[in-house]
Amino acid sequence: MAYGLPDWLTGGPSTTSSANPKGPPRSNDGGYIAPDRTKREVCYESRDIFFKCLDKHDILDAVKDDEKARQSCPEEVTAYERDCARSWIKYFKEKRVVDWKRDQTIAAIQEEDAKAIAKAKEKRGGWF
Repeated sequence: MAYGLPDWLTGGPSTTSSANPKGPPRSNDGGYIAPDRTKREVCYESRDIFFKCLDKHDILDAVKDDEKARQSCPEEVTAYERDCARSWIKYFKEKRVVDWKRDQTIAAIQEEDAKAIAKAKEKRGGWF
């Protein structure tokens, strides 16, 4: 990884999926070893690039529209799935939809509040 960029961006060799085809490394007790800070940062970067591609193609739900996402952003999907844990991939895709819905709800509430404030000001004839 050069200058903080993942190998797939710089054209360097990939050591993630090809080095260990059975999945992430396991600890002595059989559990999976959590990714370190560097691996998490690489995952987040791949996720952000993938989500920017989805935004560019007006795809909100990458779980529901998986086929369309794979056709529109094939390189980004490959990098995202290579750089992130499987459970994280699904979680981030679902969180993207939940966050969008939350933002839409907040915007609607703010709009309603602004209308209510304007109506109340109009009734009082100003601020007083």
